Amino acid sequence: MEILVCIKRVPAVGGQIALTEDGRQMDTRFLGFTISPHEECAVEEAVRMVESSGGTSTVLTLGVGESEEQLRAAFAIGIDRGILLETDGEGWDPVATAAAIVDVIRSEREAGRSFDVILFGNEAADTGDFQVGIRVAHALNLPCVVGVKGLEFADGKAIARREAASGGSEIFEVGLPAVFTVKEGLNLPRYPSVPGRMRAKKKEIDRLQPVLRPGGLKTLKLKVPPDQGGTVEILGTGPQAAPAVVALLQRLGVIER
Repeated sequence: MEILVCIKRVPAVGGQIALTEDGRQMDTRFLGFTISPHEECAVEEAVRMVESSGGTSTVLTLGVGESEEQLRAAFAIGIDRGILLETDGEGWDPVATAAAIVDVIRSEREAGRSFDVILFGNEAADTGDFQVGIRVAHALNLPCVVGVKGLEFADGKAIARREAASGGSEIFEVGLPAVFTVKEGLNLPRYPSVPGRMRAKKKEIDRLQPVLRPGGLKTLKLKVPPDQGGTVEILGTGPQAAPAVVALLQRLGVIER
């Protein structure tokens, strides 16, 4: 089975978000980078599929040269091959991104490598677009299941499960090849081993120059939402605060009167 996993390099935001002076991008000078939890599960699922059924796995990302870091992180847990669509970081909206990925998949097909399963995270952790996987599936005329939290394969078909609004599950059976956008909880991603990290440093990465096709939405300006204020009530200090704490816990129903 040939599997392609598409990931995105996103800022690892743990504190206050700052914007660049023109207000069009996040200021990432003091941030680390990672991939989203959804995509971590997609990478893990690809590795598990190859371990159980054989085949090869490929990870692809579109971004600046430093995105190599995220590809090597995928290598470290067992992905076989990496493709970097190297850009200058400007102007790549979901429409252009999907088109570039479609170009690669078609080129791979012409070279004799057809992907049976194409995995995406359900949405990017930074922009939350929810679009790229669906656009790729539409352009390639492939079935697509989004929001997947369970995935099995048998007899050339995939059984995909996702959560329903009613609280139950929706089950889809689709033929392969197919596209799936997966959510956190699909599996528990493994930690890379030291030997895995060492092997990842030596692997070659296919670097391609994608063609930017304009036509999607254009970012005019970003805006950081205002801080949400809060109030703090000091119940007291030292042993003298104990009665107030007890009264508060009783009022909240944590303890009985």
